[in-house]
Amino acid sequence: MEDSAVFIWIFQNVTVTEDLVRRRAEHNNCEIFSLEEISLHQQEIEKLEHLDKWCRDLKILYLQNNLIPKIENVGKLKKLEYLNLALNNIERIENLEGCEELKKLDLTANFIGELSSIESLKCNIHLKELFLMGNPCTEFEGYRQFVVATLQQLKYLDSKEIERSERIKALQNYPEVKWKIREQEQAYLLKRAREKEEAQRRMQERKDEKQKQIDSKLGFDSPDSPQEKTNQAEGDGEQERCRTVENDDEDRKFWEEPTPYTPESRLETHRYIEEKRRAKDNGRESKKREKTAWTLVTAEGKVLNVNVPKLHFSLKDDEENNQIILDLAVYRHLDTSLLHVDVQPTYIRVLVKGKPFQLVLPEEVKPDSSSAKRSQTTGHLVVTMPKAKEIILAKQKVSASIKHSDCNIQQKNTRRNGQVEKLEVDPSKYSFPDVTKIIQEKERTGQGPIKLQPQKVTEVKKSCVDFENDEDVPPLI
Repeated sequence: MEDSAVFIWIFQNVTVTEDLVRRRAEHNNCEIFSLEEISLHQQEIEKLEHLDKWCRDLKILYLQNNLIPKIENVGKLKKLEYLNLALNNIERIENLEGCEELKKLDLTANFIGELSSIESLKCNIHLKELFLMGNPCTEFEGYRQFVVATLQQLKYLDSKEIERSERIKALQNYPEVKWKIREQEQAYLLKRAREKEEAQRRMQERKDEKQKQIDSKLGFDSPDSPQEKTNQAEGDGEQERCRTVENDDEDRKFWEEPTPYTPESRLETHRYIEEKRRAKDNGRESKKREKTAWTLVTAEGKVLNVNVPKLHFSLKDDEENNQIILDLAVYRHLDTSLLHVDVQPTYIRVLVKGKPFQLVLPEEVKPDSSSAKRSQTTGHLVVTMPKAKEIILAKQKVSASIKHSDCNIQQKNTRRNGQVEKLEVDPSKYSFPDVTKIIQEKERTGQGPIKLQPQKVTEVKKSCVDFENDEDVPPLI
């Protein structure tokens, strides 16, 4: 059965994709070619690639808390100043010679056991800070002296400043310390080889156990007789409970089993969690696919009234327009793409988010002439369905009288239009004033505006009878 299936997922290495980089570059308008800083932490990345081609101008790169096993594909980042690779599965330092401007390198909580691999950082002359806390190499005797003497450009190691006296002492004991480090490295590499073998053996055992579970469940889920099928259907609930108990036992066994902290165990834990999550999501999707079987039509062919979405509705018989109107109160903000309307001659069916609403109509309608619209104010679905029967006689008389009155109005309008056919004006019937003769012209030959004023003054003097010109009186100025 589908519910009892055991899902085995094929995991592929999660790499850096262009879509991931663009989503994490929102502060740069999603432009990656000019990106100077990016944070890709906690993205379950298992392989580091493409960044040296897409983001050549990177100065700060955060890659902590991923599953990266190897430092690679960053050598072309010439402007890179800070690289954070804490909490990954890195076992040696390599491929950083091309990062010419590298000033700070954080490798906290990795699995670096080859301490001699730090010699590759001698080319990074600008490197000032190095973090190796939480790595197996920090437990080696003479670890700090070896790093201080090897990388003379360093100023801070594990957040602690390197004194001048400390470097002089480390250089004096460098040959002896280097020999001790080599011996401890060899012992660690032998230990890592055994851990890898143990991890492969444990992984193979887990695969065999999964295969046995699949074989047993396939045999259990293939009944031969109908009686066995009936019994199996009756015991689905019990099987579900047993399956839950088995999953709980499997989880308890996985988490309580003591395992060393290695890159393999860290990767195995991540994939186990991912497998459980995907199996859970798949179970939810399968339940969503299982749709409830609603009875819409009986075995005898009778159509039923169904309202699964539990929506309010009203059915109106519009006799004037000879149609039936259904007003279905669907949700106001529901997307119209989630509605499916099916009009039949005797009933209407509306699917609202997959839930059926079905209503038997009082009269037969015309499905081809029906229309469905959404109200812009309430969001209701309004379905207009014309009736299949002809229009009644009373409405025909009314319509004929309306047509007759319309004809009379049109005839009157044509008569009125016939009286006035021209727009020309008859000059004999209408007289217009001559605008050019409103002001009478005066002869001004040889006269100017200066000569007009004394004439007016003389006229005033002549008209004034009581005026006396006394020479003894000085003139008024």
